[in-house]
Amino acid sequence: MPIRSAWLLNRSADGTGVTGQSRTDTRLAPLGTMTPSGQLTTRGGVLPGSPDGKYVLSGLYVYGESAGMTATVASGRAVVHSSETAGAYPVAVTEYTQLLLGDGDPANPRLDLVVLRVYDGTQEGEERTEAVLEVLQGQPEPNPTAPAIPAAALALATVRVPAGASAGSGGIDWSSAVSDLRRTTVAVGGILPEEWARTIPGAYPGQYRDIGEGGLQRWDGTAWQPYPALPRWRDWTPVWTTSTGLAAPAFGNAAVQCRYVQIGTVVHGSFDIVFGSTTRFGAGASTDNWRFSLPVTAAAATQAVGFAGLVGTTNKDRYAARVRITNTRTLELELASGSPGTVPMPYGGIVDAITPWNWAATMRISGSFTYEAAEAAL
Repeated sequence: MPIRSAWLLNRSADGTGVTGQSRTDTRLAPLGTMTPSGQLTTRGGVLPGSPDGKYVLSGLYVYGESAGMTATVASGRAVVHSSETAGAYPVAVTEYTQLLLGDGDPANPRLDLVVLRVYDGTQEGEERTEAVLEVLQGQPEPNPTAPAIPAAALALATVRVPAGASAGSGGIDWSSAVSDLRRTTVAVGGILPEEWARTIPGAYPGQYRDIGEGGLQRWDGTAWQPYPALPRWRDWTPVWTTSTGLAAPAFGNAAVQCRYVQIGTVVHGSFDIVFGSTTRFGAGASTDNWRFSLPVTAAAATQAVGFAGLVGTTNKDRYAARVRITNTRTLELELASGSPGTVPMPYGGIVDAITPWNWAATMRISGSFTYEAAEAAL
């Protein structure tokens, strides 16, 4: 037989009465641990690899070489899981094996399922004990579906059998009839190789798979996520202070929209603050500047990192300010022309003392920045 399974017969089943480790004991014990899918279950699948290293999977490939009703299954190795009580069976198909499919239904197509299956008489109470390649014939229907996968079987492919197909009528169009259902399995902790991203769930949070040019993915318990995780914009609400520390500003009912994204060591951020009727600008010296806490600690202080637009009491009251980092933890808005004088920005105390704000207008700050994050913040 070209299909071989290890750990299939009990040692004590030879009639000698010798006791010891049974094949079930061996299958259930974590020897050469395979990918777990539960407390006592194992992820079944085909072992990856190809002779020239070009392909993820070459083993147990189902194909047809010419017109007719005969499929060929390539040699290969696999793990076939049965149940929590029976364990998992390592199986080797050592020769290319041909399978004959039945003739097509006169009226409707059908989907046949090709499986690698283990029969274990010690578990099933039957005399049959072997591993086999089988074709499970589907029901002919206008829109056919494949048969259910039986216990202790690994699905390899479906084959669409057209209505009226037979060897005499030209058989099956093998160039389009086969849908590959093989999946890989590796040792626990190993990275699952997948030639295409399928909806097969992971076995445990922290499992990884390789989807080719798409890179690595990590199973988070509910879905496969890109790894490393793709940078995402995040909201943050800065702490608002002044450079002298004399003022006590507060946002009140201001609309604060501040976001940032960290890509490696680089942090990009944007902010847009529209002050409201209950915003408190505080009080302090006319040369004071506003400061806003950073979302991520910076690698160095005293560096210009961006610019901000300051909108005053009317449309013409627009001012440019530079955004700089002052102590690795705060952004400071400083007017490019120096001291704000009587301009109500950036130091808001002037708004209270000299230029009471007309709340029918919009008073806002908006800008962006980029800086290098400290190593401790990575």
